[in-house]
Amino acid sequence: MLRSRLTPPPFEAGTVWLVGAGPGDPGLLTLHAVHALEQADVVLHDALVSADILALADRARLESVGKRAGGRRTPQLRINARLIQLARQGLRVVRLKGGDPLIFGRGGEEAVALAAAGIAFRIVPGISAGIGGTALAGIPLTHRALARSVAFATGHDSSGTLTDIDWAALSRGADVLVLYMGQRQIGAIAERLMAQGRSPDQGVAVITDATRAEQSVRIATLATAAAAVADLPAAGATLIVVGPVVALRALLLEWQQTTPMILQPLPEPARVQA
Repeated sequence: MLRSRLTPPPFEAGTVWLVGAGPGDPGLLTLHAVHALEQADVVLHDALVSADILALADRARLESVGKRAGGRRTPQLRINARLIQLARQGLRVVRLKGGDPLIFGRGGEEAVALAAAGIAFRIVPGISAGIGGTALAGIPLTHRALARSVAFATGHDSSGTLTDIDWAALSRGADVLVLYMGQRQIGAIAERLMAQGRSPDQGVAVITDATRAEQSVRIATLATAAAAVADLPAAGATLIVVGPVVALRALLLEWQQTTPMILQPLPEPARVQA
């Protein structure tokens, strides 16, 4: 009975599915995502989607349209046009994105383009790196005693420079901040946040290759964040977490793909110090 309820919708010819591949670990794919990959005729995928996930599309033609920092970039307008072109050829098209397609994945832009062209599409949510990656790094984004709000932001704009956002509102509006793609701008980010009243001693975690076997987590403070990651190679899949919950990582065993999911018990909230 349960299996029948999990039956995914039909993948009809001439349609596009905008699919979230999750943060990296193939085990975090949704059932709908697996179904889409198995049925697809062509898959346009991001650069950071793993080979293990792409292998599920064993009957499809694969086209890389990824954007890597400092490397080859496929213009977004060209991706939009390609999706429309393939769908009009009567193909089952998957646009496969790391994380969730609508969280800093430009899925919203592609959905608007498809709708304007009269192309039927479906959105398949994925586990965003900002949620799945932080969880598997042992950092809970909320905690009743420490953090009751969290905000997500991008660390740089399309040109690679520091994103032009309201840093005052971001810094003061949430207890915990999760910034995507901000490794190269981490020094400037820290300066902006401290200028808006965040303590230089506030915890910072820098997570690269989240949920993958090569996952790396570095812990610092706003004052030391830039120096702490100075020797890290530039990576597209980097998360920066700022807030008191970073301190909780010391109380949890780090989760890796190759180790059991075991947690040390947390103390009562009253005993936790910010």
